[in-house]
Amino acid sequence: MSLTRLLGLLAGPISFILLNALPTIIPENTEANAVIAVAVWMIIWWIAEAVSISVTALLPLLLFPLLEIMPLGEVGANYGSPIIFLFFGGFVLALALEKVNLHRRIALSIIKLTGTTPNKVILGFMIATAALSMWISNTASTVVMLPIAMSVISLLINDEDGFTKRDQNFALSVMLGIAFSANAGGIATVIGTPPNSILIGLLENEYNIEISFLKWMTIGLPFSIILLAICYVVLVKWMFPNGSLQFNASKEVIEGELRKLGPLSAKERMVLSIFGVTVFLWIFRTLINSLFPGLGLTDTSISMFAAIALFSVPFNLKKGVFILQWSDTKNLAWGILILFGGGLALAKGMSVSGIVGMVSDLIATSDISILLTASLLIILMLFMTELMSNVALVAVLAPVVAGIAIGLEIPILYLLIPVTIASSCAFMLPMATPPNAIVFASGYIKVSQMARVGIILNLIAVGLLILLFQFVMPFLF
Repeated sequence: MSLTRLLGLLAGPISFILLNALPTIIPENTEANAVIAVAVWMIIWWIAEAVSISVTALLPLLLFPLLEIMPLGEVGANYGSPIIFLFFGGFVLALALEKVNLHRRIALSIIKLTGTTPNKVILGFMIATAALSMWISNTASTVVMLPIAMSVISLLINDEDGFTKRDQNFALSVMLGIAFSANAGGIATVIGTPPNSILIGLLENEYNIEISFLKWMTIGLPFSIILLAICYVVLVKWMFPNGSLQFNASKEVIEGELRKLGPLSAKERMVLSIFGVTVFLWIFRTLINSLFPGLGLTDTSISMFAAIALFSVPFNLKKGVFILQWSDTKNLAWGILILFGGGLALAKGMSVSGIVGMVSDLIATSDISILLTASLLIILMLFMTELMSNVALVAVLAPVVAGIAIGLEIPILYLLIPVTIASSCAFMLPMATPPNAIVFASGYIKVSQMARVGIILNLIAVGLLILLFQFVMPFLF
């Protein structure tokens, strides 16, 4: 075990004991002090990665009842919140796409459509990765794209002129483009990245505010497309131009990979049908409910419909074959679902102990510019997520940000949505997100190169999010 992990492992519980032994953070509020002590323990373990972040998320389940903050039943309810089952259904859908290799076929088809000149290949990889990341995990979409990209790059290494500076710039643009697109694509949908779901769960659990799948897409999809376009321009036109680089063999690689997949199989068609119906219902849920008032469709019920259909609609009735078996769920990201529950439990603890109310009262009595406060929170979230899990960060900061919004007397959505999106805009460091780490491991990228382009994109993202807060949020809500 590294020294950082060992120190974190010890520092978490020691800090918790000291903060409980010396309850002076908030006078005469033992519950708030206890919640802060638990939060500090969780933050230390999350930052140091002393144990799995999902194990850390179980601490409220143990500590909140012991400290008499909430009874066990109330704490446990957060781990079974509807939003967690929304994400569970999304995970199952992603599992089916991956099992029948449909995600790879979709990616290759998009790259083929965009063209095979160098810059069009880069654009194709970026669009394909972002499109996948809307529906499957950012990590999975990056893992799918990486070997295809490596095959294309190997053509440049082995061509007549060797691996020139233009070739290197192309390789950098492809690799960084895949990582950045995976991060940007996840912003587009509720199920695209875990921080989005943490926010939706917080809003439903604590404030009875529902944001539908379609409503989120009206914000997330345009922002994702703009961010993707900026990433492309910064990479290929500014930081790593490949000049007059020419190669045609990439077309052969893409077509060769598609030939290996063969024609669209019956299983792929079945998964594609269920996927299409699910997305259709998510997008048109509000309209369907207005036409059939008794139906009461929710995003979670639609998600569970997809999951149950994939397990129960027979592919071959005689042989009893289904698309998914329960054994396939060994590949499901169960830890992320627990992490959601821990985040919601922590948020509930902050609410019932009065911490959120105290933060809002403090902000209400101070003379702080609303725009300046929003800008600082966006910057804080974006640059902190370079160093720790964005899901953990949103779990800790989102309830506090809600309190700040209440104190500023602005709708909490105005502030919470831009700050949450900021957690998905970490482009600087390999450890910031799994996609960054995966492409860095390819060996084509140095930390200095990622940081150099990443800081530019981080600052641009901050500017976009401030514009989103100032002009778009009041218009949409």
